[in-house]
Amino acid sequence: MGLLDSVIGAITGGQGGAGQQGGGQSALINIVMGMLANKAGASQGGAAGGGLGDLMARLQQGGLGDVLGSWIGSGQNLPVSADQLSNVLGSDMLAKIAQQLGVSHGEAASQLSEVLPQVVDQLTPDGRVPDGGLGDIGAMLNRFGLK
Repeated sequence: MGLLDSVIGAITGGQGGAGQQGGGQSALINIVMGMLANKAGASQGGAAGGGLGDLMARLQQGGLGDVLGSWIGSGQNLPVSADQLSNVLGSDMLAKIAQQLGVSHGEAASQLSEVLPQVVDQLTPDGRVPDGGLGDIGAMLNRFGLK
């Protein structure tokens, strides 16, 4: 089972995107993975993000270092609220995510608050960011039909 399989399986409960919200979750996972891999830049119309390192810095600067640490660590993931993510990510990034998902800013932040901790948790095995970064997420998304 590959990294993306693990991420999607953990987030969707092993349904592989099936179910009522599976398609929406797959789209959101695609967006988050692109954001964390810094593959969905503004020039592509994607949700601009500076990769996992940028997200980590934003969360720490926003006073959410303990929350982030729980996602990366091997214990229970602490929750993050939609409002906290809105403050940390900024309205521009959330607007782009909301537009891609076809939902309101509030709904995008709410969905992101549920998915982001799990994605970061799955992408940071052994409590650390993998050596060499996250690799070619775009190729993985294509392989699993999520791009």
